[in-house]
Amino acid sequence: MFKKLVPLNKDVHAGTKVLPIDSFSFAKPFHIASMMVHEFARAASVYPIVFLEDKEQDEFKPVAMLGLEAGENLFISEDGSWKASYVPAIIRRYPFALARNSDQPEQFTVCIDEDADVVSKAEGQALFDEKGEPTNVVDNVKKYLGEMHQMEIFTKAFSHFLSENNLFTPLSMRVRYDGQIRNVTGCYVVNEERLNNLSDKKFLEIREKRYLAPIFAHLTSLSQLERLAMLKDGQSSLTPSESAEVEADKEESLH
Repeated sequence: MFKKLVPLNKDVHAGTKVLPIDSFSFAKPFHIASMMVHEFARAASVYPIVFLEDKEQDEFKPVAMLGLEAGENLFISEDGSWKASYVPAIIRRYPFALARNSDQPEQFTVCIDEDADVVSKAEGQALFDEKGEPTNVVDNVKKYLGEMHQMEIFTKAFSHFLSENNLFTPLSMRVRYDGQIRNVTGCYVVNEERLNNLSDKKFLEIREKRYLAPIFAHLTSLSQLERLAMLKDGQSSLTPSESAEVEADKEESLH
C-alpha cells in the first residue's frame, strides 16, 4: 500500500499538503485488509471476516476478505470508488501510519507516504502552519491513529483468547465462480461446536470481556463469501442451488 513511508517531520514536510481521498486505486492489489474487533459489526454485512495465522509472531490476526485471489480487490470500481458501504479503517488511514520507534519500542511515530497521490506541495490541506506547528489535520491524524492502536491492542487480546481456548479451526469452503467450484482455504474461523461446549464459567468470561458480539459477527460474516463470488462473476445473484451449496460447505467447515 505504501510506496515511500517516512516519519512526519515539521522541517521536511513544512510545505506538504494532503488532498481528500477520491480514489481507492492504491488498495486495488490487496485481497485482504486487517480488521479490528470494533469494526466487525459493520464490516460483517459486507465482507467475510476470517483469521490468518502469523507463525513468526505466534498469533492469529483477523482480516476482511476483499477478493478470492491474491492481487485482486473486488470492491474497487474502475474509477477508483469503493463499492461497499463500509471501508476498513486500515484503508481509511492512508496515507498515514504509525511506526514503532527502534530505540524506544513502546513509542510510535506518525509516518506519511510521500509518494501517495493525495500528498502534494501545490494543493490540499497543510500539515504544518507558517510557524511550523501541526495543523488540525495532523492533530486529527494522531488522534485517529492513536485510537486505532488502542483497538489493535484489544483485538490482539481477543485473538489470543480464542487461540488459547482452542476455538480456531481451519476454514475449508467451496464457492462457485468462473463457472467452477473453487476451494477457499488457508484461513481460520471460530468453531461453533467448541464455542457451544464451553463451560458456563468460560462463557461468562467471554461475555464479561465483551467478546460475544464480535464472535457472532465474525460467524455471520462468512456468508459474505457469496458476495465475493458474485462480484467475481459480475452477477447480481446466485442461483438457489449455488447459494445452498456455499451454505452447506460453511456449516461443514465449522464443526
